[in-house]
Amino acid sequence: MNSAHSPGLQIVDAMTPDVLVLPGPVTRDEVTRLCEDVRARLEAGGTGVVVVDVAAIGPPGLGAVDLLARLQLAARRARGRIRLRDPAPSLRALLDLVGLRFEVEGQTEQREPPLGVEEEVEPGEPAV
Repeated sequence: MNSAHSPGLQIVDAMTPDVLVLPGPVTRDEVTRLCEDVRARLEAGGTGVVVVDVAAIGPPGLGAVDLLARLQLAARRARGRIRLRDPAPSLRALLDLVGLRFEVEGQTEQREPPLGVEEEVEPGEPAV
């Protein structure tokens, strides 16, 4: 069997998550549809993550907090999670204030320093 090699770049499935762009302030009627959209995206994709772009969500308020909490709950029920893209500092502060923690794109993970890293000591201090 001889298969022809196609010119150009090969198709690579990089397992990039779906992106749900929130177009602006969301009404209560749209919340159910958006939750179903997150659930469907998680079931169709293989990454287990849906990125929610919140840049255009408008001024943060309890409506935005409620929406994001419901989206996260829908994602967890579908065995996935959501990650926020471009949240305003005021939205992040409000989410922290109400005790909701979300993964944010570009945010470094907090973890232990790598092994073998030594702290600098002043000359003349005894070794421990």
